[in-house]
Amino acid sequence: MQRHKPLAQLYSAYTTEDFQVWQLLFKRQMNLLRPQASKLYLKALEDIGFNGDEIPHFEKMNKRLESFTGWKVVVAPELVPQREFFQLLSQKIFPATCWLRTMAELDYIEEPDMFHDVFGHVPLLTNEAYADFMEGFGKLAMKWIDVPEIIALLGRVYWFTIEFGLLHEKNMPKIFGAGIISSPGETANSLSDASVKLSFDITQMLSTDYRTDILQPVYFTIKSFEQLCAALPEIEKSLAALTYAEKYCY
Repeated sequence: MQRHKPLAQLYSAYTTEDFQVWQLLFKRQMNLLRPQASKLYLKALEDIGFNGDEIPHFEKMNKRLESFTGWKVVVAPELVPQREFFQLLSQKIFPATCWLRTMAELDYIEEPDMFHDVFGHVPLLTNEAYADFMEGFGKLAMKWIDVPEIIALLGRVYWFTIEFGLLHEKNMPKIFGAGIISSPGETANSLSDASVKLSFDITQMLSTDYRTDILQPVYFTIKSFEQLCAALPEIEKSLAALTYAEKYCY
C-alpha cells in the first residue's frame, strides 16, 4: 500500500486514527510486557516518559535522551542504507520513522513503523551500557563497511541482540530486543517452549543465520548490557580472523 512517509515530524498532522493506533498498540504490548520484559527496559520506558495517550514527540524525546546518554533520534522515512545507518549509530544518532501503521495493520506490517522504531528501540537508549554498545557497534561496523560479507555477519549480531535479544534476570529470560518488544507474536514465542534459547556466544551467533518473515526459532540470552559492551573486542577479533582465513587460506 502507498503511505505518506514524512521527512520530519509534524505533530499536528497526526490523525485521530494515528492516536488510536498508538494507544491500542501501547496498551496491548504493555499488558504482555509488564511480566515478561526486562526490568531495564521497563525502567527505560519510564525514564523516556512514553505513555499510551500521547504519540512520542521527537523534540521532547531527544531532550530526555540527551540528559541520560547524549543520544538523539532523527526522522527517517524508511529503512536507511547500511552505511548511513552505522555512521549514525557511531555518532550516537538513531534513525526512526515517525509514521504509524493503520488500524488494518495492527497485527502485521511489512516494514518498520514508528511503534517498532520508537517504542521498541528508543527507551533503552537511556541506558548507558546499552547506548555504549550501540555506539561501539556502529563504530565497529564502519571499519568493515566496504566488506559486505563482514557486514552481513555483523547483521547477525545486531539481529540476535538489539532486535531479538533476551536478558537473563533472576534465573529467567526476559525480553529486551526491539523486534520482540514491539510484537505480540514474538513476545509470546520468545519465552515459550516453541523456541530455543541459547547463551550469548559470539562464534555461534556469527554462524547462525536468520529469517525476517517468521517467528524466530532461536534467541540468544545475555547476562547484562555490560557483557555486550565487553564483547565488542571479541567480535572484532573474530571478524578479523575470518577475513584473514578467507584471504590466505582459501
